[in-house]
Amino acid sequence: MIPWLFVLLSIIAVGAGTSVHAADTTCRTAECHARVGGTENFHEPVKEGDCSACHKPINPVHPLKGGKSFALTAKDEALCYQCHDRLGKKKVVHPPIKDGECAFCHKPHGGANRFLLGVGSDQSELCFNCHDGSPFTRKYRHGPVAVGACTKCHDPHEASQKALLKGAVWETCLKCHVDFLKPLKEATFIHAPVKNGPCTACHNPHSSQVAKLLNKKTPDLCLGCHKSMEKKLKAKLVHKPLVQEGGCTSCHAVHFSKNKKLLSSDGVGLCLGCHGSDNLGKPPLKNIRKEIAGKKYLHGPIAKGECQACHDPHGNDRFRLLRGNYPADIYVPYKENTYELCLSCHDRNMLRFQETSLYTKFRNGKKNLHYVHVVNAKGRTCRICHEPHASNGEKLINKTGFKFGDWDIPINLKLTPTGGSCSPGCHQPFRYDREKPQEYGAGIRDTN
Repeated sequence: MIPWLFVLLSIIAVGAGTSVHAADTTCRTAECHARVGGTENFHEPVKEGDCSACHKPINPVHPLKGGKSFALTAKDEALCYQCHDRLGKKKVVHPPIKDGECAFCHKPHGGANRFLLGVGSDQSELCFNCHDGSPFTRKYRHGPVAVGACTKCHDPHEASQKALLKGAVWETCLKCHVDFLKPLKEATFIHAPVKNGPCTACHNPHSSQVAKLLNKKTPDLCLGCHKSMEKKLKAKLVHKPLVQEGGCTSCHAVHFSKNKKLLSSDGVGLCLGCHGSDNLGKPPLKNIRKEIAGKKYLHGPIAKGECQACHDPHGNDRFRLLRGNYPADIYVPYKENTYELCLSCHDRNMLRFQETSLYTKFRNGKKNLHYVHVVNAKGRTCRICHEPHASNGEKLINKTGFKFGDWDIPINLKLTPTGGSCSPGCHQPFRYDREKPQEYGAGIRDTN
């Protein structure tokens, strides 16, 4: 339309409506577009009263009955890109951006929140218009989810990472969990998912029915990777911490540790956290802390802090969760594999030969006294004479005696450079010597 004709039509239109050339500030009046000014955060053109930044007149009369006097200065996202930088160039683009629907999330004139959003600080109300809310409303919720701060982790427009994350999963988590970094750097051993994989391998980033936002309860979560443990959990004997609250985390640190196997403390110290009590189990197990405290001699594995050398810390079918065969009864004659636990470290030939000059020092001449005590028809188990953990007696001989009902059977072992003597409660006193064999007399049998 030529300029002079537009002016003429404007003058004629005074009686029918308002000229479109009135100042932009007249748009936000009580009689007209009052609600445009009813928001807490204004779009900058609205704030400055510059309606023409987005709207252009297409008819000299406004309001125009049955028609429109104004049109947008551009269509769809092109309108926004007149001022804002163009989006949609990164690997992952939010569908409203991809479809050019900026107004799906942003109010064009003003909103209750920053960025012209139509909701308050809880963004979930807006996001749940499209996203299913059920995965975000379970019993335990991630902090940002609980307060509806979705954009704390996700970019609302576009990102280089999956799920519109603002950075890699690890990087995104550590922006808040900064307390995690220092001990991680000082750790000797790091759990593989922490070292190589995303935090979401174990944790749900939004909400969970399990504490700590775990994807599953333990030990089910751990079995996803540690599949060999499943068999141990089905064994006749399962270590109690595994089936109690806390599960695997009762003994293992979940992220990193200064101890092997990600143990939460050193081996013996960890075990004594439970096995240092007088009332563990029914009937109560021995208080191992008391048993080893102040003792002069420690069994090798105990001295090295390796309880797991003899005991399976998870589960198996054996007495006391032992790693190898060992009798639960006190009288069991030796047969192949019967004493597998002890003979995995000690020379198994010690129980194979009636006579020897090599495999044991506990002999009278060549007569193998270990063979006499363990292999005969009334075979005594190792623990009748030896303490399995610690003792004040040499060779871990029990100084106070093995408990036999109401009686602690004394051993009374005395060692000499070439042998020794014992005066136990189970037979008369005997001496033995490797170089000068002692004569026991015709009435003494090997079955004593």
